[in-house]
Amino acid sequence: MEQLIKNKGGQFLCFFVLVLVLVLVTGGESLVAPEQKKNCTYVITVETTCTWGAETSNHVSLRFGDTHSNDILVTHLNSKHLRKVDPLEPEVLDDMPRKPFQACMVDQFEVTAPCVESPICYLYLKLIGNDDWRPGFAQVRVLEGSHLNSDYFYFRRYLPRHVWHGSDLCDSEVTPFGLKKKREVYGNSP
Repeated sequence: MEQLIKNKGGQFLCFFVLVLVLVLVTGGESLVAPEQKKNCTYVITVETTCTWGAETSNHVSLRFGDTHSNDILVTHLNSKHLRKVDPLEPEVLDDMPRKPFQACMVDQFEVTAPCVESPICYLYLKLIGNDDWRPGFAQVRVLEGSHLNSDYFYFRRYLPRHVWHGSDLCDSEVTPFGLKKKREVYGNSP
């Protein structure tokens, strides 16, 4: 009996050491492969206003997401240009590649990225370059689920350069006095 206990104790010790080595090697991470997030196709529609000098040839970046911290970043939106469309009719005006962000034009872009889990509620644009740009609106549609589409985000003014500019409609609460934004403040307390 004593021999059996020593033998079982030795096996337990070997098993414990093996588990400890695996935890140290993996850095405490799970040995199970993480589940890959499904990708979705986003169609982004951006209007450039008809104001004189509203067009741009600069790089434009886009950031949008949902309330679950799913943040989609497109660093060079210009390269994802799909087509120019008629703002009054959803039909395609041309299939020839054209330069995006021209005055009085509505452009569509297509991006594949991880799927959002709730409707898109924030959208920011960033202009990188020297000329001005005056977008009218932007909207994001999710081809895999129309219930995830964004509302229209309106700009209608020249964007400041090299900073994110847009709207965040997430986490708002409707009160009798209008929308109340829920904000978390981070920083040192006095």
